[in-house]
Amino acid sequence: MQDPNADTEWNDILRKKGILPSKENLNELEKEAEEEEQRVLQQSIVKTYEDMTLEELEENEDEFNDEDERAIEMYRQQRLAEWKATKLKNKFGEVLEISGKDYIQEVTKAGEGLWVILHLYKQGIPLCTLINQHFGGLARKFPDVKFIKAISTTCIPNYPDRNLPTIFVYLDGDIKAQFIGPLVFGGMNLTMDELEWKLSESGAIKTDLEGNPKKPIKDALLSAVRGSVPMRQGSDSEDD
Repeated sequence: MQDPNADTEWNDILRKKGILPSKENLNELEKEAEEEEQRVLQQSIVKTYEDMTLEELEENEDEFNDEDERAIEMYRQQRLAEWKATKLKNKFGEVLEISGKDYIQEVTKAGEGLWVILHLYKQGIPLCTLINQHFGGLARKFPDVKFIKAISTTCIPNYPDRNLPTIFVYLDGDIKAQFIGPLVFGGMNLTMDELEWKLSESGAIKTDLEGNPKKPIKDALLSAVRGSVPMRQGSDSEDD
C-alpha cells in the first residue's frame, strides 16, 4: 500500500481531490497526535506519583528525568503539607496529666486557635473518676482538642472539694466556659454523650450528636411520677 505521506504525483492528485489531507493539515494532525500522546503519558506519570507514598518517591527518584523531578517536587510538597496538617489536627488523642507548674505552658500558651479542656479532680471522688474515664473516650474522638486533667490543689491551692469536679474550657488562654460542682453534671448517671453535648455547647468540640441525650429533668420527674401512681380499678383503661 502506498504511503499517504509520501511526496508523489499520485498523492498530490489525491490531495487536490480532497481524498488526502494537505501536507500542512497532515503536519498539524501529527503534531496534535504527539501532544495528545505526551499529555496522556504525563497524566499516567502523575497518577503514578499520586499512588506513591513519600518514602516510595524517595526510593524511585533516580528513575525520573528533570521534568519528572519538577512534577514530583511539587507533588512532594503538596503531600508534605497535607501530612503536616493531619498531624497538627490529630496531635493529641489522649488525656494529658499536668500540675500547677505546667499550667502556663499547657493552657495559657497552648497555641493560637486551640481549644483546651481542663478537668480539676481529686482521687477518691467517684464523679471525678467517672469524668476522667469519659475524658479518655472524648480525647480519642476529638484528637484536635487538648484534654487535660490535674489534681485540683496542684493548680489552685486550697481549692474546695465541694467544687469538684470542675471543668474549665479555654481558647487562646481565655476561659470560655466553666462547669463547677457535682450538680452541674447530674451526678453519677452522667454519660459520655451527655458530657460531650455539654462541652459542645461551649464551642470546644463539634459533636455529631443530633440532640441533647439527657432527658429534661421535668420530663424525667413526670415519667417517674406516672410510673409510681397505681392505676385505679374501674379506670377507662380496664373497661375493655
